[in-house]
Amino acid sequence: MRLVQFAAAFLFFVLQLGGRDLAARPRWTEREAVGWYAKQPWLVGVNYIPSDAINQLEMFQAATFNPTLIDKELALAEKAGMNTLRVFLQDQLWQEDPQGLKDRLDSFLGLASSHGMKTILVLFDSCWDPDPKPGPQHPPIPGVHNSGWVQSPGRRELMDQAFEPALEAYVEGLVGTFAADDRVLGWDIWNSRIMA
Repeated sequence: MRLVQFAAAFLFFVLQLGGRDLAARPRWTEREAVGWYAKQPWLVGVNYIPSDAINQLEMFQAATFNPTLIDKELALAEKAGMNTLRVFLQDQLWQEDPQGLKDRLDSFLGLASSHGMKTILVLFDSCWDPDPKPGPQHPPIPGVHNSGWVQSPGRRELMDQAFEPALEAYVEGLVGTFAADDRVLGWDIWNSRIMA
């Protein structure tokens, strides 16, 4: 429950950085939302991960970040008419090397922008493997959908309140860096799989 409160508090933080005064009114009016959307092109896109990465760790780790392949794939997406990407981040990359993650994300946003694309950044994800580990990832498991996808934060971080300051620093660091960046279309605070 505290992590849900944490996510809600940081949604507030994200919107504050965007220049909106939430103390007076915590939500856009319908007219404001419609007005914002009317200024956007027809949004067409995908959840994006490079073809050589099994998960968000491989996408953004220093050893496996592949801007050449990303540029090639985004050129193909541009030709197909796409203009929006949803990209998942991983908090452990921030713990290892905050500046490195910011630099690689900046590079990615530059590549996407050069192909006419804006990006929705996903900060947290509760789907698939609950025990993420940086470093080399296992190869794909044939026939298993998302066989290497990892959660962020992992089970250990979710169960231990001592990790909250580290998660707070991750959100503040990334949002503080990219909140006013016009290459970022929006922030997806938490991707969650709903079980029926």
